[in-house]
Amino acid sequence: MTYKRIFLIVIDSLGIGAMPDSEAFGDVGVDTFGHIVERVGCLEIPNLRRLGMLNLHPCPGVSGMEPAASPAGKYLRMAEASKSKDTMSGHWEMMGICTEKPFRNFAENGFPPELIRALEDRCGKKIIGNRAASGTVILDELGEEEIRNGKMIVYTSADSVLQICGNEETFDLQNLYRCCEIARELTMREEWKVGRVIARPYVGKKRGEFRRTSNRRDYALAPPGPTVLNALQDAGLDVIAIGKIQDIFSGAGITEALHSDSSVHGMQQTTETADRDFTGLCFTNLVDFDSLWGHRRDPAGYGKEIEKFDAGLGDLMKTLRTDDLLLLTADHGNDPTYTGSDHTREYTPLLAWSPSMTQGGQLPEAGSFAVIGASIAENFGVPMPEGTIGSSVLKQITGSCCK
Repeated sequence: MTYKRIFLIVIDSLGIGAMPDSEAFGDVGVDTFGHIVERVGCLEIPNLRRLGMLNLHPCPGVSGMEPAASPAGKYLRMAEASKSKDTMSGHWEMMGICTEKPFRNFAENGFPPELIRALEDRCGKKIIGNRAASGTVILDELGEEEIRNGKMIVYTSADSVLQICGNEETFDLQNLYRCCEIARELTMREEWKVGRVIARPYVGKKRGEFRRTSNRRDYALAPPGPTVLNALQDAGLDVIAIGKIQDIFSGAGITEALHSDSSVHGMQQTTETADRDFTGLCFTNLVDFDSLWGHRRDPAGYGKEIEKFDAGLGDLMKTLRTDDLLLLTADHGNDPTYTGSDHTREYTPLLAWSPSMTQGGQLPEAGSFAVIGASIAENFGVPMPEGTIGSSVLKQITGSCCK
């Protein structure tokens, strides 16, 4: 065991440039991080800069965004092997599962009438919406009607999701969760199967005042087979999930789960976890980058969220011990300067750092996100589950850097 504890943090949607096949996914010239910097200018990110983010993704011509002269971390670019640009496929791939067939998508025409009728009958509520939409936009359009008539807003997006809105004062949170559980059961049928059913609770009484709350809950498909998380758990190691990791993996392979109210809160929880004694993996997802700024196409808000993250990153780095390893990555892109509101098919970064490192530098590009899980498995001496993909880069991270 090289490291006693590994902290894997997913900066949800922070892509670093279009993959060669991005046009097949409807994405041309996308670059989440690069375009944010182009649009908003210099970001205050001393810790990301120190770890090599600007060496991995230079931002020429932007004063204050020069690469680090001597980066402290190891860094590389990763391509996604899965035929997808989804949250679940990205996270699953990190832990060894390659998604060859994309999840069902209903953005073009909404959900089939048969599914809507079954959902209405089982939930006891008439459904309004049933189209692809931004969550905040559809609340402004239909929230008052839902509250007034006791109806239920169902909508989707460019992702493979079925989302249900519910006002916490008039719908009742537990009833919303019940309806989402019914929707999850119904959408296990192959022709209706979506990757996630999402409860989207909100508060407010009228248009312009509606605000979604942190009581969101995701009902995801379980991974199709054992992942590196299962291997760690089977070996008696701790697997601590922060944010929506518990939902993404349907609890499989997780020994402890912490709900986060925001990405800032998620970083605080990660730092608090670093103050504890455990052996294994702390796996954190920071969703606000994606849900609040990427999908809403708000580069300024996204840039400010990166700066908040960097401040929390500094606190975490001060807490880490010499036998800890920090891994920072993303699960896909969501370029806030691009058209539409969908995820974008992009490379993602992997920044690796430990207080015990004496030298940083660039490592060769990886052909899948699964280098992460394979490296974690090698560190803890556990076998990769049968059917998983991934080759470890642990020796490259711990050894001398590649030029």
